[in-house]
Amino acid sequence: MSELRPDLAKIAAEVPRGVRVLDVGCGDGALMAELRDAKGCDARGMEIDGDAVEQAVARGLSVVQGDADRDLVDYPDAAFDIAILSQTLQTARRPDALLRQLLRIGQTAFVSFPNFAYWRMRLALLLGGRMPVVRHLPVSWYETPNIHHLTITDFEELAAEMGVRIEGSWFFAGGREIGGTNANWRAEHAVFRVRRD
Repeated sequence: MSELRPDLAKIAAEVPRGVRVLDVGCGDGALMAELRDAKGCDARGMEIDGDAVEQAVARGLSVVQGDADRDLVDYPDAAFDIAILSQTLQTARRPDALLRQLLRIGQTAFVSFPNFAYWRMRLALLLGGRMPVVRHLPVSWYETPNIHHLTITDFEELAAEMGVRIEGSWFFAGGREIGGTNANWRAEHAVFRVRRD
């Protein structure tokens, strides 16, 4: 397997062979390339950043430039087996609407995001009185594309409110997978596999 971020590597390991995948916010296409090359998936992508789109297309990937907040409505229902949203939910204008679109387009979705309840962030805010700059969120509050600061518990509650079934969850700290016990304060990142009920 190629060198992927831990959350992307977990998603790649969980995606079945040969399925149709839409990677929303695909960046340079690293996950798509892995799914195509190692799993024989029909991987398509959407990315807002033009430079990242060029990098993905240079890898021979099918990626369009688009804004997930606006452009997912153009995809037909059940167009993909799996929709992936990695490290993008917190940048959406309406995360609930974006999750609804993902589950309209794909039968299953993988969603990963930074956990803003991670203990180092809590401690930095408590002691410093300012929005923290930490390893997994390395830019100042005024530079970040993050407009919603969600936690693992927030996502679980949103899923319950929307009638979305959580089929799997994985948590990461320090670049490695950790268990789910007390993940809301122990994990830097989370990955959830969800499905419409």
